[in-house]
Amino acid sequence: MNSIKRWLIGSPLRTKQLTQERLPKWKALAIFSSDALSSVAYATEEILLVLALIGVSALTYSVPIGLCILLLLLVVTLSYRQIVHSFPSGGGAYVVAKEHLNTPSSLVSGAALMIDYVLTVAVSISSGVAALVAAFPSLIHWKVEIAVVLTLILMVLNLRGIRESATVFAYPTYLFIFSVLLVLVVGGFQVLHEGWQGYHTASISSAQSGSTHIGTFAMILLVLRAFASGCSALTGVEAISNGVPSFRSPSTRNAGITMIWMAVILGTMFMGITLLTFAFGIAPMEHQTILSQLTEHVMGRGPIYYLVQIATTLILFLAANTSFAGFPQLTSIIAQDKFLPRSLALRGARLVFSNGIFLLSTMAVLVIVIYQANTHDMIPLYAVGVFLSFTIAQFGMVRAFLKKEIPSTKWTVIVTGIGTLVTGAVLVITVIAKFTEGAWMVTLAIPLLVLLFYAIHRHYSAIAKQLQVDYSVQPLAMHTKVIIPISGISKVVAQSVSYARGISDDVVAISVNSDDKQAALLREKWEKWNPSVPLVILRSPYRTVLWPLMKYIDNIDKKEPGGMITILIPQFIVKRWWHALLHNQTAVVIRTMLLFRKDIVISTIPFHLNK
Repeated sequence: MNSIKRWLIGSPLRTKQLTQERLPKWKALAIFSSDALSSVAYATEEILLVLALIGVSALTYSVPIGLCILLLLLVVTLSYRQIVHSFPSGGGAYVVAKEHLNTPSSLVSGAALMIDYVLTVAVSISSGVAALVAAFPSLIHWKVEIAVVLTLILMVLNLRGIRESATVFAYPTYLFIFSVLLVLVVGGFQVLHEGWQGYHTASISSAQSGSTHIGTFAMILLVLRAFASGCSALTGVEAISNGVPSFRSPSTRNAGITMIWMAVILGTMFMGITLLTFAFGIAPMEHQTILSQLTEHVMGRGPIYYLVQIATTLILFLAANTSFAGFPQLTSIIAQDKFLPRSLALRGARLVFSNGIFLLSTMAVLVIVIYQANTHDMIPLYAVGVFLSFTIAQFGMVRAFLKKEIPSTKWTVIVTGIGTLVTGAVLVITVIAKFTEGAWMVTLAIPLLVLLFYAIHRHYSAIAKQLQVDYSVQPLAMHTKVIIPISGISKVVAQSVSYARGISDDVVAISVNSDDKQAALLREKWEKWNPSVPLVILRSPYRTVLWPLMKYIDNIDKKEPGGMITILIPQFIVKRWWHALLHNQTAVVIRTMLLFRKDIVISTIPFHLNK
């Protein structure tokens, strides 16, 4: 088993090697920005899918909506650069809220981010599979299975360590960036040469162009809903602020520079795709993405087209890696504050938070299976958590600036304040516009997760209170009675008796027997072999071993209250796993039944067999 584990994730790393696992900026961009960069593959399409419900003329709103999203990206980037420099330990919105707002706010932002990270994995991989299906339609019936397998592959790669995964993921990320930029440059020259085509009724299916007569209020609501859908382009922007400790020194400076790189590349690709889509009159189609149509229009269905589709599939697959970098880091910080299981705060053999990676993978696979890897159905769940965390983080920073807890300038306060208002407005729009489509589930899940945080914290606090030592009282020696359940006399019993007499003078052997002749024979052999240790034979008319033993222990506990009872279970260990199937598992049953009994110690004395 250990050899399989090493083959999958590699040999263990020493703790002092943690500094060697930190990333240069070009690798960190691939790890922490792949989610944000990959969103250009579906953000424009999500805008157009909503606008198409209004009518052909409404598709022209995609450009002003895109410009609004671009402006929002600028504001959020500037705000989060402040968080990067002010909180070098990482944690993003959770840590900002904890330090400068209050515990409930920090837990709400933590819950929102955790949900968003899970959805990022599900949406990114499902979207990558959609790009693959667009190029190879015969795979459509296997899209759920492909998405699940890709999630598990990503899990294994991340368990190998952050530096190794960054090396693997860097090249596909840059392949995607350069291939999309190539399409945009060539497409730009085509627009200059051919002129703008725009949207025409003939280019839109009749099903999409039929809804042209709607009320003004409904039209405004749909435009706002399109804006909210397009804001999925901003998901993942916060990941760098959560992972600052993963950057090489000086970590805050390198993280800040990487965030600027990400914003420039993201803004260029998103706005370029939106403009060219409008220029060529491209509209949503079933089983073919907007980026696929744009690439085919610009480059034809040749080698470059398939290169872009493969690069898109890879970046969307790797975009999920942003969550694998951010989710374990975030849950480790929350776990250190005792609001999540402590196991999430521990690093594994490869110096990554392995338990966090397992938890994220499990939740993402569940979402993919439930939603059948349908990206459009999952998008309404997507932006609520991220914009809630955006708003809380920026509000916390504004409050810290105004209280002089963090150095700031007038422009810093203004920009962060505007960011708070805008992301808060986007949050409200997203919840209202997408509430019936599934946003209600995230709105309900966040408070439920916060309640779970508090339940875990109360549990840890209660345990800490019960285990607290009174240093003024010295520990006293405690009387221990040792009970050895036996079925006969053997080497494993002899070993157990020898050990028991070494830890206590009060040792008794117990045998449960339903046959008087066998019981008499056992007592005769015991008296000849080891008369110094009492043997108690319990009658069992119904041939069960467990209940007579439990009743005997209860009687001892009543007669000698305040002492400890040690149940010493003799057990031989077979050499091969299948040998265990040939023997009864009475020892396992006894341990299970006694595990939750007060003032009882259960111990096993193993005797290893050679054959």
